[in-house]
Amino acid sequence: MTLSPLVHTQSLCPICLRSVEAFIVQEDDKAFMLKTCLEHGAFETIVWRGKTPMHEWVRTKERAFINHPITPIEKGCPFDCGLCSAHRQHTCTALIEVTKRCNLKCRFCFADALDAPNEDPSLEQLRFQFESIFKVSGACNIQLSGGEPSVRNDLDVIVRMGREAGFSFIQLNTNGIRLAQDEAYVKALKEAGLSSVFLQFDGVDDAIYRHLRGRALFEVKCQAIENCKKYGIGVVLVPTIVPKINDHHIGEIVRFAIGRSPAVRGVHFQPVSYFGRIPNPPKDEDRITLPEVMDALCEQTDGMISLASLQPPGCENALCSFNGNFLIEEGVLKPVTKRAACCSPESEKAEVGAAKAKAFVARNWSYQKQTPSETFSDWDKILSAIQNNSFSLSGMAFQDVWNVNLERIRDCCIHVSTAEGKLIPFCMYNLTNTRGESLYRDVKRLS
Repeated sequence: MTLSPLVHTQSLCPICLRSVEAFIVQEDDKAFMLKTCLEHGAFETIVWRGKTPMHEWVRTKERAFINHPITPIEKGCPFDCGLCSAHRQHTCTALIEVTKRCNLKCRFCFADALDAPNEDPSLEQLRFQFESIFKVSGACNIQLSGGEPSVRNDLDVIVRMGREAGFSFIQLNTNGIRLAQDEAYVKALKEAGLSSVFLQFDGVDDAIYRHLRGRALFEVKCQAIENCKKYGIGVVLVPTIVPKINDHHIGEIVRFAIGRSPAVRGVHFQPVSYFGRIPNPPKDEDRITLPEVMDALCEQTDGMISLASLQPPGCENALCSFNGNFLIEEGVLKPVTKRAACCSPESEKAEVGAAKAKAFVARNWSYQKQTPSETFSDWDKILSAIQNNSFSLSGMAFQDVWNVNLERIRDCCIHVSTAEGKLIPFCMYNLTNTRGESLYRDVKRLS
């Protein structure tokens, strides 16, 4: 076969986590990462596969500069995360892990969360993290994560604390079990200021949930959506896409979401990554790449979605994600966004992309529930109708130790807040080697 080099970058050894030289090479419609550790040998993995060529997807970008770096540069990327001054993008979303506990035992889990003893961070600790994020990143978007955040009974207090700290958009990352079972809990979260729910949602067939999550959950997901709708909390469905398990359900998930609009604001696809609970080296057929998800969206919706309506991000690295903005008209998606012509000579400014991304998420992932008592002007009603008819499709390919590209890490805009007040790029925080060891997270492998 003939391989054409596309990218020269740096990666990590999957065994020792040392920085190693890496190349991304192309063969037909596929791109592979090749890297070699002097101690542990050569590694190869698929990173791009589909109808959209990688070189046509990538856009040039003017880097942003961190105004208030937390950590000095001493060892070089990725060993000085915090953020350091070499990082090239501001925080769009900061994650705060409010617990390590979980009420599920999923096959795939970023955090390798357990039904652990109650070791939740105190409210004082969480207040410090809110304040630290605001000091470095300003009023970025906040996602409360875990573990499963809803195992905490004081989550409404945490939401209110975040609003008082200056964060206007706060989202809950959840499996939805408690939201389905405890309507009063949902009401309290709304009254505290919760904007949106990032709902684990892997398909419309319970066989998928039994395989990935260990139990039937489809009706639970539906009830969680209904309770969020009742109290005016926007929902984004978040499927983890695993080949041969639910990659054939991508179109069905989109149709389900459209049918639950405007409470459901969109779908955010996450191609499966291999870290935390799944440390073994995956085969190429165990992966689904971003362009394959985009191809499936077009094919499984019978052409309602086109590749031209899906575009690279303006914020993070182009290889990290895709997005498309639509309006729903009579149950059909009508594109608002259209991909710019390839090889555009104009360079995007990362700082501008970050500002647009934060505003888009805060505006479009929230739900404006109207009631008869509201006194909107006619113009307000028009604007509200347009917002509630908007619908987004997006996907983000999180990196694991096998395919990590440090250029992408430096462009990351999704950062995890630590107990010390640092901000760690999401993929780097969760990444684990073959022994379950991490550079930044205290990982405990299940036996």
